[in-house]
Amino acid sequence: MIRIAALALLFLWPGLAVPQNEGIVADLSQRRVSITTTFTGSEIIIFGAVKRETPAAANEPLDVIITVSGPSQAVSVRKKDRVAGIWVNTQEQEVDSAPSFYAIMTSGPLGEILSETEDLRHRITTTKLIRAVDGGAEADLEDFTEALIRIRKDEDVYQINEGAVAFFDETLFRSQVRLPANLIEGAYETRIFLTREKEIVSMFTTQIDVSKVGLERLLYRLAHDRPLLYGIMSLAIAIAAGWLASAAFRLLRT
Repeated sequence: MIRIAALALLFLWPGLAVPQNEGIVADLSQRRVSITTTFTGSEIIIFGAVKRETPAAANEPLDVIITVSGPSQAVSVRKKDRVAGIWVNTQEQEVDSAPSFYAIMTSGPLGEILSETEDLRHRITTTKLIRAVDGGAEADLEDFTEALIRIRKDEDVYQINEGAVAFFDETLFRSQVRLPANLIEGAYETRIFLTREKEIVSMFTTQIDVSKVGLERLLYRLAHDRPLLYGIMSLAIAIAAGWLASAAFRLLRT
């Protein structure tokens, strides 16, 4: 009887209602990006809605975090110092895994809608996502990781856009990600997180396929699969271009 009364109180007492099951239904304006010789970047719209099994309860408000991550690569980060008047590499740190592209879009300030524990669990922020090989003191690892993040932000391949997700009535959301021209081929994982009180209550995952097409793909495959033939062709083209330029100059002088 005591257990039944406690359950009844849980359902009837204001503010103690059992939270409804909430999920995410989402899609992209395009799932495939083709890199051609004239590719200058692309913008992809990410949109969706919160799916509920029961009507929304008077809980704390929801927020949305969206991440888009390109293929990960190993990276060497070097530090230069001035030695005898010459700038030389004095330190090097191996980063075991760093995404070639990473964008974060949120509906609010990231520190206010995501806890440190959830960030560590899902590796959402760039500092949690990048894995460095332990090759020195912890402070050195942090310095090299921050340097890599700073460099890639300047190259526009790491983006943090707080407040870039438009969230309407805690039901519909919309954002967009800007893909720069210097992309590499591969699957770009797109994750959408639904958070309440800094805790993740639901997650949705999809991907964007980025690939080279046409002449761009032909040259890329030739350079990687048959480097000797690619080198000979490049040399022949350079010689032909030089000869044509010389011939044109002689004609202009006469």
